[in-house]
Amino acid sequence: MKIVIAGGTGFVGKALTASFSAQQHDIWILTRRPRLSSERVHYIEWDHASPIVQEADVVINLAGVSLNNGRWTEETKNAIVNSRISTTKKLVEMMKNTSKKVFINASAVGFYGTSKNASFTELSLSDGEDFLSTTVKIWEEEALKATQYNIRTVLSRFGIILGKNEGAFPKMLLPYRFFAGGTVGSGEQWVSWVHIEDVVRIMSFIIDHEEIDGPVNVTAPHPVKMKEFGQTIAKIINRPHWLPVPEFALKMLLGEMSVLILKGQRVLPQKLGEHHYTFSYDKLEGALKHLT
Repeated sequence: MKIVIAGGTGFVGKALTASFSAQQHDIWILTRRPRLSSERVHYIEWDHASPIVQEADVVINLAGVSLNNGRWTEETKNAIVNSRISTTKKLVEMMKNTSKKVFINASAVGFYGTSKNASFTELSLSDGEDFLSTTVKIWEEEALKATQYNIRTVLSRFGIILGKNEGAFPKMLLPYRFFAGGTVGSGEQWVSWVHIEDVVRIMSFIIDHEEIDGPVNVTAPHPVKMKEFGQTIAKIINRPHWLPVPEFALKMLLGEMSVLILKGQRVLPQKLGEHHYTFSYDKLEGALKHLT
């Protein structure tokens, strides 16, 4: 297959590229900074990408300014939103009037808003009014415009993706390495997580199952509360879980961005279950043992 990835040089993009390349697929990475290509992996500037996108069997959009780029000033928030909307709009425009393909657009469980009590599946509506929820809804609306061209469109709503050297986990692990780990905020906020290996396998699973479209929760089936997450880290690396990080301190440090840590939602991968996807890491302890 010919697979196009926008945002292919990031954490998830690199993992997907390695997997697809090992499967002998041809991968085209859309970039603004061209680099040396290899036999299977090619880099192409956005301005010259239209013919490649039109010919592709699969288009995956992971592009957008990171949510973790410092405090959410108005300028930063505008960049987060505009980067996602503009790249998605460009891809949809490139794909119209092309042959049958699948379009997988990154999204986030932040779509659902935050809650300490509710559980969310792909059938759940969003009642979130915070910045992240609003951003995700606008982003998904832009991606779904591809359906008017009879393109199978999937919204991959990622939870917190756990990897050994990138993503959130190394930052969460670090305090425990120095015997300073403890409950973050109230500890009652839900963490809907997924191992990077399952993210890669789920993307291939979606591509191979033509009946899957619309939103897909890319999360493990057993979310945990933040306190349990920290206690599990402490148990695995034999460190104490004792030094709390109070909510007010994180709000002072991170401002509005603190919602990423202090709030959460219990998200379940119902659609993947209905299609009989089997997780490599369905429980947190097994996932963290693999990463430490």
